[in-house]
Amino acid sequence: MPSNPPARDAGGAPAPGPHTALRTGVVWEVLRRTLGERAAETGRPELDVLDTGGGSGSFAVPVARLGHRVTVVDPSPDALFALARRAAEEGVADRVHGVQGDTQGLLEVAEPGGYDMVFCHGVLEYVDDPRAGLAAVAGALRPGGGTLSLLAAGVGGAVLSRALAGRFTEARRALGDPDGRWGEADPVPRRYTPAELAALVTEAGLEPGAVHGVRIFADLVPGVLVDTEPDALRALAALEAEAAELPAFQAVAGQLHLLARLPGRAPGGQM
Repeated sequence: MPSNPPARDAGGAPAPGPHTALRTGVVWEVLRRTLGERAAETGRPELDVLDTGGGSGSFAVPVARLGHRVTVVDPSPDALFALARRAAEEGVADRVHGVQGDTQGLLEVAEPGGYDMVFCHGVLEYVDDPRAGLAAVAGALRPGGGTLSLLAAGVGGAVLSRALAGRFTEARRALGDPDGRWGEADPVPRRYTPAELAALVTEAGLEPGAVHGVRIFADLVPGVLVDTEPDALRALAALEAEAAELPAFQAVAGQLHLLARLPGRAPGGQM
């Protein structure tokens, strides 16, 4: 059976904190804005959100705190236990529901066409068949504007990080490898360019929208610099946010975030 990556927070970091917020801040701001726009568009303040591979709920719980209902599908019982505990601690246990399963079997455990927004974060790199995984995700979206939030590893970020570490042969291999891998020891099975992600979501019947670069500088700046310089964390976060929308920096981002919508008219004629 295809499987998702090992349990972790959706942004790829092991625990919440300032550096985790830096790495996921761009994505969170896009999600918050998109959920607000979707709520206004539908006239429903409470949306149905599906988080596939959502782990312990680093995105699901904040989304539930905004007032939305969130279903998290993850293959790890430990991650789902941590999700339930986190949701209870944050007072949103009634809005967060965890289900054991994986992305390619998504429609076996999640309602087809039942979700205003689906998060697919840090999953596409690991599933055996990315096309089948995205087809399942598309099948879970509500007709008439259901939105996919796709977060995946970027090729350019791997090339840049290996080169800056002095691993020039590995950087060159990642640059030319069809899956963007730098070697046999690379823990990430595949990486993407913005064009490759757009092509995949189009093939799944979705309309690609805005792309953002994520972790452009956050993984390259020494942690001691951010920890010791006054206001450095805030300034770096502002730099990440501004660079995220520029194609030149998306090309070297550690991760790529893409929004895509399911076209068509919603039931009742509402777009």
